Amino acid sequence: MLRKSKAFSSFSVGDLSKAKTFYHEILELDVEEDEMGFLSLHFSKGADVIVYPKPNHTPATFTVLNFPVEDVDKAVDELASKGVKFEQYEDPIKTDEKGICRGGGGPMIAWFKDPAGNILSVLEEL
Repeated sequence: MLRKSKAFSSFSVGDLSKAKTFYHEILELDVEEDEMGFLSLHFSKGADVIVYPKPNHTPATFTVLNFPVEDVDKAVDELASKGVKFEQYEDPIKTDEKGICRGGGGPMIAWFKDPAGNILSVLEEL
């Protein structure tokens, strides 16, 4: 029934202005603010993610957006140079000093947060 639907994802933030700056200037995404005050993050192949303001926003406790990249180390270094702080995990996921998980049965991945505290990642392109 929904197989041909153009599905999209969305998540909330507490401060839309901070989110717009972060996603456009730091992550260098194509960001558009619509007439309802929502942000559309535009990605290749026509995919969009909607970011909406929520006064009582609570950050997600899981990864809301993953960015596949060719070189995780390079992506981490570039984002860190722009002030992005990478999460450090010990158990059950172990990250190195840069915040990169290099084992555990999956691709190399590093997690960071947006200004609203939502968890994002850069991960090795499969």
